[in-house]
Parts: sequence; C-alpha cells; structure tokens
Amino acid sequence: MTDEEPFYKNIRVVILILAILGSIASIAAYHLNYGIDLSGGSWLQVQLQAAVVQVNADETKLIQVEFGKLLNDPNIIVNSVYASSVTFTTSKDTTKNTIDSFGLGISNVTSAQGGGTMVTLQTTKGALLQQYLKDSLNADVQEIPSSSTSTLMYEIRKAVTENDLNAILSNVSGEVVTFKQGVTPETRDETIKRLSEKLNPISLKTITITPIGDDYLLIDLPGVSIEEARDLALTPGKFEIRIQVSGNVTEHVLYGDQIVGVGVPEQQSGGAWGVPFELSDKGAAALRDAAIKYGAVTNPNAHYLSMYLDNDLVFNAPLASDLARNIQSVPVKSMVATTGTGDAGQTKAKELQLHLRAGALPVNVNEAGSGTVPAPLGARFKEQVAIAGIIALFLVAFVVSFRYKQKNIIVPMLATSFSEVIMILGFASLPFIGLELDLATIAGIIAVIGTGVDHLIIITDEVLAGGVMPPGKVYLSRIAKAFAIIFAAAATVVVAMLPLILAMDSSALRGFAEITIIGVLIGVFIARPAYAVIIQGMLVPEEEKKFEDED
Repeated sequence: MTDEEPFYKNIRVVILILAILGSIASIAAYHLNYGIDLSGGSWLQVQLQAAVVQVNADETKLIQVEFGKLLNDPNIIVNSVYASSVTFTTSKDTTKNTIDSFGLGISNVTSAQGGGTMVTLQTTKGALLQQYLKDSLNADVQEIPSSSTSTLMYEIRKAVTENDLNAILSNVSGEVVTFKQGVTPETRDETIKRLSEKLNPISLKTITITPIGDDYLLIDLPGVSIEEARDLALTPGKFEIRIQVSGNVTEHVLYGDQIVGVGVPEQQSGGAWGVPFELSDKGAAALRDAAIKYGAVTNPNAHYLSMYLDNDLVFNAPLASDLARNIQSVPVKSMVATTGTGDAGQTKAKELQLHLRAGALPVNVNEAGSGTVPAPLGARFKEQVAIAGIIALFLVAFVVSFRYKQKNIIVPMLATSFSEVIMILGFASLPFIGLELDLATIAGIIAVIGTGVDHLIIITDEVLAGGVMPPGKVYLSRIAKAFAIIFAAAATVVVAMLPLILAMDSSALRGFAEITIIGVLIGVFIARPAYAVIIQGMLVPEEEKKFEDED
C-alpha cells in the first residue's frame, strides 16, 4: 500500500464537502423559491402604454403656437431663429421670471419698440417640440438623443396613435416620420425595476418580471390570487402632481419621477399624520414656479395641490402657510403631505406612502392577458416532480449498477450526482441570485443529472480502460484525457444555453438555461474533480494488488 494521505483529506474533496454543507445551510436559512408552476399563483401580461416616435415640425410655428398659448397672445412675431436661441416679440408686457418659469430656457427680456416685449430665449427646437407635445398630449415626453437635426425622436409616455399625433403636429406644420408602439430599453428596464420594488415586498416569494419585446411585460406572482395580482400590478401607474388654477381646472406641475425620496408615515405636531417626501432639484423648481405662477403662494386655499395615480385623485390639500411663504424665495425640496388625525389619518398616510413610492413608474401599464395556477394543482406538480426526480435517480442507479457491478464505483458515482443537486439547489436559494424553481428549472436539473452521470462514466471508463486502476502516472494521464473531453462537452452545453439567456424573452427558457449552466459549472469545477480523487482512493491500483498478494 502507498503512504499517501487518505483521499478524503485531498483539497478537491474538502471543497466538495464544504460546498455541500454550505448549500444545506443556504437552503435551511433562505429556503427555496418556487414559481407559480409548483406553488400556485397568478400571472399577468401587461402592456406599456407608450410610443417611440420620430417627428419634425416648423420651429417658427412652434414658437408662435406655444408662446401664444402661454402668454395668451395670438400675435407672436418671430424675429430670428438660431440653433440654440430664438427671439420673438409679444404684444404682452411680461417679465423674465414669467418666461423662465415656463421651463424652456433662460431668457433675456427687453421692451419692444411700439409696445410689448422682445424676448431672446436660450433654447432649442428639440426643447420647444418636446414642450409642445407635453402640453398637447398632457403626457410625459422624453427626448431621445439623435444625430439628425431635421427630425427629432421622442418617447411619448402615454397611449397614442400615429393618426392622433399627426393631427396634433399639423398645427405646427409637422408630421410623424417613424412611429413604434413601446418604450426604449432604458424605460422598460426602469419600469421593471420600479414594479419589482413595489411587488416583491408583498411576500417572501420571488416575483419575476420578464420583458416581451418593447411594450409587454410578463409578471409571475406565486401564491397570489388573480384579484390581488391585478390590484398589485396594475395599480402602480402614472403619478402626477397638479395645481388648481380656478374652479375644477388644474395644470400639470410634475410627475412621480421627480420624487426622489419617501419617508415613513409619522405624526406631526398636533397629532396629524403625514408622509415626508423629497423632490429633486428640477421638481422643487417646477413646484415653486407653478405656485408663484398660479397664485398659490398668496392664496393657498384657492389653489390646492392634487396628487393623481392613473388619473385617480389620491390626495389634495393647499400649501401650508409657512411653506407658501418660504417657497417664494427658494425652491423647497423636503415637504410633508398631511393626511389627518387618528386611525383614519394613519391609514391614509400609509396608502399615500405606497402611492408616492410606486408612483414614479415611467409609463402606465394595461392588462393584456392573465391566468392562474390553483395552489392544489401547484402542490400536485411539486409531488409529481419529486417522484420524477426519485425515479430518475433510481434509473441512473440501475444503469450504473448494471454496468459496473462494484459498490466502490456505484456509491461514489451516485453520491456525487446527488451532491450536485444539493449544490445547485443551495446556489439557487441564495437571495441575491433570485432563481426560482418551476417546471422548466426542474427539467434543467434533471438534464444536469444526466450530463453529470455521462461525465462520471467518462472518468470511470477512462481510468479503468484496462479493467483495473492503473498506477499513479498512468492514472494522471488518463484523467487528463477524460477531463479534456469533459471540458469540451461542458463548453458546448454552455455555449448552446447562452442564446436562451441573451436572446429569449421567455422566463421559462431563461430559467432552464440558467440552471443548466449553473449545474454544469458546479459539476465541472467542484464535483467531477472530487470524484476523480475519490475513485482513485477507493480502487486499489494493480501494482498494489500484486504487492499485497505476494505479501
């Protein structure tokens, strides 16, 4: 016999044992996340209400129409138009503060000959057209950088048709050049992020959101009824703050994306409940300008601020007297929305906090499809999958036993295969990984078991090519040859799975590919090297057998 250390002290085996123990601890601490296939729940397919368009318009007409409306002057005369500035004359007497409050740029205002005002405004055609679309559509419109100066690209964050847009642009001698329903990838990703922040805290289960093209999202909500799913997923939408002008007439002030922080509900002095929130610099300036423009700083009770979520009023109140006074001199970023006293005030404060946090969705979402998996059916799927996994292991055990008929080979091979499953599940349970088990991922694990057994058979057949365990140098040579085959096969599997992750929108296909890649990598870098050491330690080389016989 040799004097080498026992195989179970080899670093590869130690790593395998630690990985198994770590996986068991992870499963015990974080538990496994099951998809709606196995735990029941609901799914929703939602459409993002937006369009990406390329349009053009006459800049002179834009100035005349936009400032004609803003200044209530149908006789705007455009004096000059340059790339970064315009000069026009209005018959109205106006001030620099008034022009600047429109948010179109910094102005220089002088008296015009014969009366009126001459305005030189540092602005661009893109900014003018963006503001025109915002006002005409009553929607958030974002300019998309483009190399073209004649046509401009925008993301209109509202449901709109090409015909509607052409009708609006006809007033400024413009037209739609290209039109596509949907959003930009950046807006889609931001919507997914904010929906996830809204939806995932409702339970310990992982809620997955998968993009489908540019204008659809597929939302899986395990353990949630279809009614609750609709309430949770479709409620977050367009959050907007508007200011009362006169009577029931209101004007837009800012959208939810200008809310950069929301605190927890707290009681104010006097016992009233309130929700502290913070505006961005741009949002604070917009609120100040609107309050000054419409008189909320001098007569707050006649100019309420109203908060809307999906065009539904969720809160309205006047500016507090001290806030109205302070906001005249400097934009105020931090403020509190007061909801009342007692339990009713606290309940309203909690609801408003939820709206403020969820209200920054870039676009509205609309249900395009839905479905459910009843919890009993999910439980039945879980049982069936468990039975299928056990049957798969028994079949593997039968085939391996029939082939080798040696417990020193059968036991390590089956134990290694089972350990791979434990390590995959442990990795999937980690909270920062975010994998959930559904029928597709279970299929991926079963596929990994099959691939793993193939690799273990390659190792076993290679080292036992002569019917017995070879001496050390021959063993190392054969192991090197076996792992060359294994690495090539593993690389082929990984490459084949990558397109499903990178190009496919289906969450099922992505889950299958991800779990397969994870399983293959765990097997190749942890399980297979350990098995090679274990099999060497448990099978006696031929030269040692001869030595023992002679002894």
